[in-house]
Amino acid sequence: MSEPENLVLMLLRDIRGEVGDIRKDMATKAELAGLKSELKNDIADVRSEVKSLRADVASDFINLEKRLGDRITHLNRAVMEYHSSAVGHGILISEFEDRLRRVEQHLNLPPAESY
Repeated sequence: MSEPENLVLMLLRDIRGEVGDIRKDMATKAELAGLKSELKNDIADVRSEVKSLRADVASDFINLEKRLGDRITHLNRAVMEYHSSAVGHGILISEFEDRLRRVEQHLNLPPAESY
């Protein structure tokens, strides 16, 4: 019967050695706490970077909106000036045509061909 006891003892000793090896590889509570605090610090850093990035993006959008607003205002002004000029030229041309008709009638000339 000593042989089975030795076999059991031998297996238990092997298991004890394997458990010891596993414990060496396992992290302790202090190591886990350290990792947890490192992760918290990293998360806090990432959050602050994201907030900073948000502020930068918001600032860029405000600048973009201002520049686009300025350009749109400039474009509106240019279009209004063009329309004013075109309407002004239209009035001048119509006045010229009226005057030309009156001159033609006064001189008894045939009317100019219209296109």
